[in-house]
Amino acid sequence: MVLQAEEGRLTTPAVRVLVATAVPAERDAVAQAFTGGFPGDVLAVGVGPARAAATTATALARASYDLVISAGIAGGFQPSAPVGSLVVADEITAADLGAETPDGFLPVTELGFGTVTHRPPESLVRDVAAATGARAGAVLTVSTVTGTAARAAALLDRHPTALAEAMEGFGVAEAAAAHGVPVLEIRAVSNPVGPRDRAAWRIGDALAALTEGFGKLAPVLESWNRHDR
Repeated sequence: MVLQAEEGRLTTPAVRVLVATAVPAERDAVAQAFTGGFPGDVLAVGVGPARAAATTATALARASYDLVISAGIAGGFQPSAPVGSLVVADEITAADLGAETPDGFLPVTELGFGTVTHRPPESLVRDVAAATGARAGAVLTVSTVTGTAARAAALLDRHPTALAEAMEGFGVAEAAAAHGVPVLEIRAVSNPVGPRDRAAWRIGDALAALTEGFGKLAPVLESWNRHDR
């Protein structure tokens, strides 16, 4: 299996995987883990849930995949997900899809329609965590990145198992669900969730952790039962 890095396109073995990252730097970090080949394709699908959903759905309409992985860097809720650590989602939740009311935030499901959570296959989450050392917990999808301690606390109050927040996972998961394909989300933590302090961000370290984590995935993907939903 030979990686064609210039296009981010990979060869096709028995189990085919689509990895969706937001930006090319994340795509390249994943691709670097598989110099000997990877079971599928790695695409930079764009920033935010809407763009990620549209681009992922287009890719799924053009080719057949057994698994979709949303991957990239993320903010980590402290102290559970320190900078440089790896997180695998046991639930992918749209944290700000809903309505603000005088009594607080209501998710769209409590308004009587839609969905706000997708759950990856339990055994796959467990095996990925064991192979990579990733922490398993909720990864929140937001359209506006958290920039205050108050919002970080509010998110944790609503989602006590949350480990990280990013901007694409729920969109990728919605596209995967529409095509009947299981989904996974893997994130490397580049900064704490809360007040924005760019000087404290460790994007390089997070990208390196992403490469290292994906480098340990091959045996998991080879042994994964694709019928485990």
